[in-house]
Amino acid sequence: MLTSFTRNYQDNSTDAGFQFTFYCDICNDGYKSSFIESETYKKKKGLRGLSQGVGILGSLVGGRASQFGYAAQRSGDILSQTFEGKSPEWQKEHEQAFERAKNEAMQHFHRCPGCNKYVCDHCHNEDEGLCTSCAPRQEIFVAKARAEAMKRNIQQAGAAATVWQGQIESKTTICPVCGKPAGTGKFCNNCGASMEMKTCPKCGAKNAQSLRFCNNCGSSLTAPAPATGKCAACGMQNILGTKFCGGCGTKL
Repeated sequence: MLTSFTRNYQDNSTDAGFQFTFYCDICNDGYKSSFIESETYKKKKGLRGLSQGVGILGSLVGGRASQFGYAAQRSGDILSQTFEGKSPEWQKEHEQAFERAKNEAMQHFHRCPGCNKYVCDHCHNEDEGLCTSCAPRQEIFVAKARAEAMKRNIQQAGAAATVWQGQIESKTTICPVCGKPAGTGKFCNNCGASMEMKTCPKCGAKNAQSLRFCNNCGSSLTAPAPATGKCAACGMQNILGTKFCGGCGTKL
């Protein structure tokens, strides 16, 4: 039974030869061992040089997330045989190759005494002798904390900022004449009809142009305006019953 220094590995071996990939327990980047050609296969098939085009020397590979897309490029793409029906000689070669691959890959990993994970050089804090999960590198941790504080400050400043200073008032957005969106001006963008709000003659509330009755007091908005009287002094029209002119103050 194969026993690795880490359980986080993959067997890429085929009839043609042996190769293994060992992964970091934190970032899942891996190290692929050197390809070892099977002597049993060479004798059986009489083929030589099968290692050409395969990763003969060990190499670092990307994370586990990309391993399936990368599978077509591994040694298995030469001969994609399964492990069924392997001879005792091949199985013995496989065990020996695994031991060589394990010893080779161990040079690129560190065992963290804090959490017992096997990690690559990138995830090993060499100053503390621990993995970066147990002991993050100080300069990186400080930079990350500063960046997070900056984002919080920006979000707080954005939440407190006043980004609009216009007046909130009721606007008629659909023209009562043509029935189309009228825009935000005093006149309809399509037909030019007035978009000013109607003022109730009784309570003074503002109402949309299309309304016939005040939505505040129920008074008719289509009733004729009250009769007016003309001021003898300034000529201003005043509502009948008014005691003083609204333009000049003259007694009516």
